Amino acid sequence: MNKTKILIWAVVLLVVLNITTISTILYHNYSESANSKTVVVSTEGSNMLNGRFFRQTLGFNQAQMTVFRQANQEFRPKANSIILQIDSLKNEMFIELKKSKSDTVRLNNLSIETGALHAELKRETNRFYLKIKTVCTPEQLEQLQTTFTPLFQREPCNGRGMNGKGKCQGNGFRNQQQNNY
Repeated sequence: MNKTKILIWAVVLLVVLNITTISTILYHNYSESANSKTVVVSTEGSNMLNGRFFRQTLGFNQAQMTVFRQANQEFRPKANSIILQIDSLKNEMFIELKKSKSDTVRLNNLSIETGALHAELKRETNRFYLKIKTVCTPEQLEQLQTTFTPLFQREPCNGRGMNGKGKCQGNGFRNQQQNNY
């Protein structure tokens, strides 16, 4: 009888532990999905500029987060729409390039449209940055600048050649942030 009680308590303990684990996983998934609805400015292995990033890395308080959320709600749909349009134009351009007799006038027009959309995306990114910048402390502003630097500057190759993919050869550069903005 004593052995049976121990087994029953062990089973009860395991059930409680499993329920706690599952609840924790669900809670974190819910929290992650709520945070993922914010902007992702960089891609390819870089920091994601979402609400969690601004709270944790820059130390934004509640008032600053309110400004961030408002700026993000304006920026994200516009940026995503522009990026989709750019991707569509790139696809059209590639289809035209693969033809046996490509229409260079069409290719040039697609290039011009793509360039105009890139300029629009940069303007939207600028507006987003400037809105966030208004609520930053000097320390936060320094971190914000560091975070946004890859969006606006690429480090030179320091005399090294390009590897044919638009990236420098050698250590480090391929591991830096690459992005669409």
